Amino acid sequence: MVATFFKGEWLSMSLSSASSRRTKKRRSNGVEFTAKEVKRQWVLIVISVFYVIYGLIFNYVPLAGWIMAFQNYKLKTGIFHSKFVGLDKFKFLFTSSDFIGVVRNTFCMGALNLIFSTITAIGFAILLNEIKNLWGKKIIQTVSYLPHFLSWIVVCGIVSDALSTTGIINELLIKFHILDDTFLFLGSKPWFWPIVTLSHLWKETGWNAIIYLAAITSIDPALYESASIDGAGRFQKMWYVTLPSLRPTIMILLLMNIGNVLNAGFEIQYILGNDVVRSVSRTIDIYVLQWAMDGTNLDFSLGTAAGVFKTLVSIVLIVAGNTIAKKTGDERLF
Repeated sequence: MVATFFKGEWLSMSLSSASSRRTKKRRSNGVEFTAKEVKRQWVLIVISVFYVIYGLIFNYVPLAGWIMAFQNYKLKTGIFHSKFVGLDKFKFLFTSSDFIGVVRNTFCMGALNLIFSTITAIGFAILLNEIKNLWGKKIIQTVSYLPHFLSWIVVCGIVSDALSTTGIINELLIKFHILDDTFLFLGSKPWFWPIVTLSHLWKETGWNAIIYLAAITSIDPALYESASIDGAGRFQKMWYVTLPSLRPTIMILLLMNIGNVLNAGFEIQYILGNDVVRSVSRTIDIYVLQWAMDGTNLDFSLGTAAGVFKTLVSIVLIVAGNTIAKKTGDERLF
């Protein structure tokens, strides 16, 4: 009976939303760019001009530096007089086993962060919404997003102390007879990616849940009332009402974040990494730093080529995600 109710309910909602979209589309097509319209919205236009100028100066003009990826750039000769080498730097990257390993590390850690941060943020927001005590809800929410304001230096210090051989984690594991002796977590390759993922979850889950909580508050209470009349329990309401209503928000945030998969991080990997776990801890950002800024290398061209590759992959991921979302029936979002 519950399933039947929700099928009919969501069918009617889909039809009404489709009608609403058609109406909005007709209205948007009817707006003409006239002097009267410019006069009416001149404040927004002026503000937009400043943002466009800012974007051009800080986001598009620096792209001219990409030419270094195709040069054997030298500081003494500069961009205009450095030797043009074509795709030699990219060939070096793609034939280097180090770079292949770096891409693997970056993609895996970024994917783990994206998947688990999305799941935990949604779950935390739904569970927090079920708390009826207003003061308790506020306290939990405040405490949960406080770690977001800590710098990664502080977070890495906490993680390092907790996971050291004399840290609280080893003490608890030994006390409960899970381990017979201390274990060096930060010196174990299989444990490095889970440590990075769990650190991200602890720091960002509360903050990421804010936007889902805002989306939950916009759900029509009549849907919950109808579900209650139909005999749905709290879990069924979460599964059949809350989650489907959050789907547009989830898709939008996934598309916004999927391009950052290769932005797996820099600080936490750089600080917690060491010679023992270097093969699994280095990311593209660390690779760029070591090649472009290391005193023994100073190969700005190779570092730029790695950055260009990272940007192009991010663009491909965004386009692919957008295409998949449209084919799965979420074209109304875009």
